[in-house]
Amino acid sequence: MYNLLGRYRRSLTNYESALSYALLGIVGGIVSGLVVLAFELAIRELAGLWGVAGGEDFESLPRWLAFALPTAGATLLGLAFWALRPEDREIGIVHVLSRMHSHYGVLPWRNAVVQFIGGAFALATGQSGGREGPGVHLGGAANSLIGQRLGLPNNSLRVLVACGTAGGIAAAFNTPLAGVIFAMEVIIIEYTVAGFIPVMMSAVAASAVSRNLGIGGAGLFSIPAVELNSLWEIPYIILLGVCCGMAVALFIKASSLAARLGHWPVVVRFALAGLLTGSLALLVPEVLGIGYDTLDAALHGEIALLALLTIAACKLLATSFSCGVGMPIGLIGPNLIIGACLGGALGIGGQMVWPELASHQTLYIVIGMAAAMGAVLSAPLAAILAVIELTQSIGIAMPALLAIVAANLTNTGIFRQRSAHQAVLSQLQRNLPDDPLNQLLHRTDVTSNMEMSVTRVPALLAVSASQPLINATPAWCLIHRDKEDLYLVNGKDLVTWLQEQELTEEPADLTGAGIRRWTVASVPVQATLRQAMDTIRGSTVEAVCVYGRGSGGNRVLQGVVTRESIESFSLSQL
Repeated sequence: MYNLLGRYRRSLTNYESALSYALLGIVGGIVSGLVVLAFELAIRELAGLWGVAGGEDFESLPRWLAFALPTAGATLLGLAFWALRPEDREIGIVHVLSRMHSHYGVLPWRNAVVQFIGGAFALATGQSGGREGPGVHLGGAANSLIGQRLGLPNNSLRVLVACGTAGGIAAAFNTPLAGVIFAMEVIIIEYTVAGFIPVMMSAVAASAVSRNLGIGGAGLFSIPAVELNSLWEIPYIILLGVCCGMAVALFIKASSLAARLGHWPVVVRFALAGLLTGSLALLVPEVLGIGYDTLDAALHGEIALLALLTIAACKLLATSFSCGVGMPIGLIGPNLIIGACLGGALGIGGQMVWPELASHQTLYIVIGMAAAMGAVLSAPLAAILAVIELTQSIGIAMPALLAIVAANLTNTGIFRQRSAHQAVLSQLQRNLPDDPLNQLLHRTDVTSNMEMSVTRVPALLAVSASQPLINATPAWCLIHRDKEDLYLVNGKDLVTWLQEQELTEEPADLTGAGIRRWTVASVPVQATLRQAMDTIRGSTVEAVCVYGRGSGGNRVLQGVVTRESIESFSLSQL
């Protein structure tokens, strides 16, 4: 079994190994689907403790409890977070993005536990948020932890995380295509044929899990068939996109302003978020929780014009503040509801002004959902595919695309806002380089560019050990003393120096050899070339020594990678 796993690890070092990565995708999809299901069940069971059926029916609560539940829940959550280390409080899609690009897909288990328990408790106590962001984090983290436990190379860890995020979206909405594009467009920020295969397999597997176990988009929404009545509606559709773009820009700006309270104690920040949500719930109970029951009511035309606008405004305010102060909730679901309410309001307005031309209100609601989702994530392709899969109608693509483009242009071009997650990362001063060179180094295993002809040589070299070194000259010699790596020298240069010395019975002191030395640091055999280059730059060295684990847990030198070899590889590939 161990030999089989070893061969599988080696196959994953080749990014083009389609069969190996397809298997990885299937496992990743099943795991992420089960994790999303467990998270959903946790929300339902917790919410049921205070009489909220299915984790959604907060509107049935007494008015005093609608205020007290989110206020007390947020305060208790703040106390729990106060006991955590700051680094353990990082959760959600922002955390996944940061770890994908700065920690090579290694997601810690502590943050995943905090996300699961904290997210379930927050949503069960009526905090205004979504479960998709936590689902993305949990799916990605579960897959990353499996990869870490099996010792898989880090280039495959990134693929596993992408599989987990795709599976999280696919399982939540039963939209496998949207899950695939979300993972490629938002998380991994790269489109390659080799990368698509495992992510597609993951989305299909997660969607199958959600269908068989009774959750997903088909169970969340009942969307009737919709279509555009007339091309004269196109300007109105564009207006809807502009309105959604304005709402998203306001959402991101409000969230950024709330994030400036990051220096306040976490208990105070969370308590304020709960107090705001509870106060708004006194006016609009629909602001509580995820709100998919409200969305379903809007889709069936059961909410009046003024109520739609009020729900959108309250949902925007409560969710943006809660997300900004760091609550363990998502923002995709609330923005779907905001877009749906705006679409419903414009749909009602259209029916009032142009009843003979305007399409059914449901069309505008669905298009509003797509426009808001595409703008807040800066993921237009994922948004349009989500709408097509949810409605099972390709006819909605043209008007939805127009609204999505208008919303994105309004958010980015007029209001100069980036996606919600990019805005948070910018405030944290974390850059995510997505240029072709960085993507190439991220997906390339360090062993693919490693010089394996290397020998560890003690700084005090005995005469008996020098002759075998001369007879079989390695490409590199790693000079060490007392198990500490000192520096790297060229094997031929060292052998030439030894041949020039008059060797006696005393050991030769190699530290006195006047030959070129390369400073070194070490990386694990699971590393990528990006990790090797980051180590070289961060440690201000010229090469890295690649170490694996042998029997008994001892480190075994596998090879050497120099800065020059990485640069030569990059030039040959780009």
